[in-house]
Amino acid sequence: MKVAILLENLFDEREFIYPYYRLQEEGYETVALAPKRGTYRGKSGFEVKADAAIGEVVGDDFVGLVIPGGYAPDRLRRYPEVLEFVRKMDEAGKPIAAICHAGWVLISARIVKGRRMTGFFAIKDDLINAGAEYVDEPVVVDGNLITSRHPGDLKVWMKEYIKHLPKGS
Repeated sequence: MKVAILLENLFDEREFIYPYYRLQEEGYETVALAPKRGTYRGKSGFEVKADAAIGEVVGDDFVGLVIPGGYAPDRLRRYPEVLEFVRKMDEAGKPIAAICHAGWVLISARIVKGRRMTGFFAIKDDLINAGAEYVDEPVVVDGNLITSRHPGDLKVWMKEYIKHLPKGS
């Protein structure tokens, strides 16, 4: 079973690497999914090669989606195909994990209105203005949406997210 992890330049390395390997430990195949094939550089210079471009896959290929933070979400939300992928995952009820600034992608995908969620304090107003109910908690679950605030919440965020993924091989 595959879980997509969105990737763009200036991603937060901790918020990409921790879910990438934690999900593998649970038996999931993690796929670094980017707007285009290539190598992407995180905020601290760590590089990750995309496994696939967003246009090469369909949501049915994945059981879940992870959106790391950093400044990558501001770039990711500029791609209509990324937003469409996120919307389709949400419509299918597949678990979506978003942390830190990743709420920007959810806002641009227009899936936050009426949802209870959290994110980095700097995007609190953006979430509220998009119609979300913002709460300052380490992890917030609203249906298939599992959100967290920052790298300090990684353990509780992934623990909760894994509970929402389908089990089995």
